[in-house]
Amino acid sequence: MTHEVEPGRPRALVVSRRGRFRVGEPLFERGPQVSLARGRVDVGPGGIALCRIDRRGGQPIADLGRADRARDVVAALLADRGLRPTFRDRHEREARDVVARLERDAGPRRDLTAEPTFTVDPASARDFDDAVSARAEGDGFRVWVHIADVAAHVKPESGLDREALSRGNSTYAPGTVSPMLPAALSSDACSLNPGVERLAVTAEIELAGSGEPVASSFYRSRIRSDARLDYDRLDRVFAGAEPAPEPVAAAIAAVRRATAAIAGARLGEGLAVSSAEPEFTFTPSGDVEGAHALVQTEAHRLIERLMILTNELVARLLERRRVPTLYRVHEQPDPARVRLLIDQLAALDVPTPALAKTAGPAEAGAAAVEASRLVAAEAERRGHGAASLSSLVLRALKQARYSEVNLGHAGLGSVAYAHFTSPIRRYPDLIAHRGLLAAIGGGEQPPGAHEAAGAAVHCSDTERDSMRIERDGDDICAAFLLRRELFERGPEARFAGEVSGVIPAGAFIRFGGERADVYEGFLPARRMPGDRFEINEVESALIGIRTGRRVGIGDAVEVAVDAVEPARGRVDLSVDRDGDRDGRPSRRPPGRGRQAGRGRR
Repeated sequence: MTHEVEPGRPRALVVSRRGRFRVGEPLFERGPQVSLARGRVDVGPGGIALCRIDRRGGQPIADLGRADRARDVVAALLADRGLRPTFRDRHEREARDVVARLERDAGPRRDLTAEPTFTVDPASARDFDDAVSARAEGDGFRVWVHIADVAAHVKPESGLDREALSRGNSTYAPGTVSPMLPAALSSDACSLNPGVERLAVTAEIELAGSGEPVASSFYRSRIRSDARLDYDRLDRVFAGAEPAPEPVAAAIAAVRRATAAIAGARLGEGLAVSSAEPEFTFTPSGDVEGAHALVQTEAHRLIERLMILTNELVARLLERRRVPTLYRVHEQPDPARVRLLIDQLAALDVPTPALAKTAGPAEAGAAAVEASRLVAAEAERRGHGAASLSSLVLRALKQARYSEVNLGHAGLGSVAYAHFTSPIRRYPDLIAHRGLLAAIGGGEQPPGAHEAAGAAVHCSDTERDSMRIERDGDDICAAFLLRRELFERGPEARFAGEVSGVIPAGAFIRFGGERADVYEGFLPARRMPGDRFEINEVESALIGIRTGRRVGIGDAVEVAVDAVEPARGRVDLSVDRDGDRDGRPSRRPPGRGRQAGRGRR
């Protein structure tokens, strides 16, 4: 967990005493202790102080809680990286003033408040960007996807707009968030909460029975959500374990049939990769008490298919009308990198696609998609390795990013794609809203070409920063929870897991326990018994020099925990409890281990 520190930026330090003096040690990476002067806050030993540091030492400016409490450590992580969970008073006032103005006059809008409408989000969600209405019409369907009208609340060059652009996106770490917009907007006026009228931008989509879009239109609207569903509840409805709520039961049934048709129409398009995001629960005092991996269910896929379709339709319209915007692009991969992927999979005894020596990027992209499907089938046959082997496929691809030029989205199989459906938490979606509304005469101005180009680079950077913070927050909480489980089970506890990555120094292992299935740690090659291990030529496995034994990505292993550093999210593993224990937990190198998706297609 490493990062560059901006000069002069406040740092999170753990406070301790050295004789009569207080000292602080960096919380998230190793570094020298600094003496602490008396500041405007008094943080005692074991506490976390946010400090300004210069040549004379550290000046505490905020008390961030306790270093032995997971939620405090994660909140300190955001502060250490320069993020804030709150806004300046002027931004809060501006948000309240905007809400009051729109309550008086929101302009002409189509009234859809009588249309049965529902939202589907994680149970822990506090802001609701999107809502859905649907009905069957003849052999096809009519679906309304309602997105919060953030563009009505946040005008270009306003204080709120400049702050939102600076943040780029909301950053969600376990137990805390640094939002892109003040709570008066993100959790209230712009959130499509149940039972209240809200301003929206609606995509009305006519679908054939085959799932192909026949026609679409976009307009500003006024809606009211009739039901707030979470994914678990919707899955219970689908399983017949509980009835669908009225008055949206018919709409839920229609949208279920519609998205099944969409899936059939898109069969074979895009990557088939497996990922599982962790979700943590906390005690009232801020300690981690449990976790589980969030897996894709029918309810998740239903919403994802609708949002992908809406994003594609918006991008196509903006490109057709040549309106400046931000596209979400995922370029075709480098053929040489896909050939390496094929060699890696072959070395792991996974079936592979063919790829000609003269293949270009498009052919390489098609081979990567086929490889993802072969990986999924092989992991299902083995009963393990889906996420780990999928990570190999993802590493072979270029990283998705924002661009003012449409370059397509290879991972989704889309010729044009834009982020449009989450404007509460992503600035690129707000830009897409302004462009769309300008294109349909909705009273907004599109961004200039130069403005879009600058926002593309900035928002790609802030997204990557947020992904690192969210991943590090997950590691911290998992390490705190693992330490608690080891206390309960004893130091001799062993865990079943699988290899999620390899480097010359050892293997990364994803493993589960009685409290969670989201742990990850590092198994040094020097602690693997019975042989000396070296990484193979294609970097997919460690091979025993004498025995030829393979420890490869996706392989099942059993491990014990040697050491845990919760605040740094580091776990050191062994397979031989009697082996060498003098090492310290190892850093996870960038790009290895758990993939941080966060719905960022």
